[in-house]
Amino acid sequence: MSNSSDPYTPPEDTLFLTRRTLKLLIENKNSILIITKSDLVVRDLDILSNGNVVVSITITTNDDNLSRKLEPNAPPTTKRLRALEKLITNNIITTVRVDPIIPYVNDDLNMLRELIRELSSIGVVQITASTLKVRGDILNRVCRVFPEIAIKLRNLYAKGERLGNYVYLPKDLRLKYLLTLRDLCYNEGLAFTVCREALQISTPGIACDGSTYLLKKE
Repeated sequence: MSNSSDPYTPPEDTLFLTRRTLKLLIENKNSILIITKSDLVVRDLDILSNGNVVVSITITTNDDNLSRKLEPNAPPTTKRLRALEKLITNNIITTVRVDPIIPYVNDDLNMLRELIRELSSIGVVQITASTLKVRGDILNRVCRVFPEIAIKLRNLYAKGERLGNYVYLPKDLRLKYLLTLRDLCYNEGLAFTVCREALQISTPGIACDGSTYLLKKE
């Protein structure tokens, strides 16, 4: 819940659809992997604590102002970090998705180093990373939000690699970003994986979505 749509969108605050679904799933002994950008997940700790659950939270930057520009409808980074701490305190295994990495936006090495150190310090076990993949209007939307880098970003993707229905950054640049992030994770004792990058650089035996830890708990 869920690789394609967040189970904790703003309406869930009052609708409780995800909460009722979680209760039903756990009552029937299902293992649950939650992938979300929202701190609302901690509302359901009373249910999650009774099941085999892993929670993965997306954090693209440690800068609240930048996170509001990148994800205007999601909670700021500080709230997501507090949610991670609360989940971990309640013995819920957590992973973090640093996704997507966008050149000239959230690729600063010092920022990434600080973020990884903080995530390690609070007890996150795995980082999953991915670069921005574009199709349709995605690149245009990013350029509208960050007009100061629009030309440079368009030039990069013009030289990019087409895989399936998406245009990726050039392979050498993707490899540079993701190996750098992997080194930061390994320095902090964290597992590291990539998703849909066509690069064999993940920690062996670890699934990119965090589901490995569900299997270990069963």
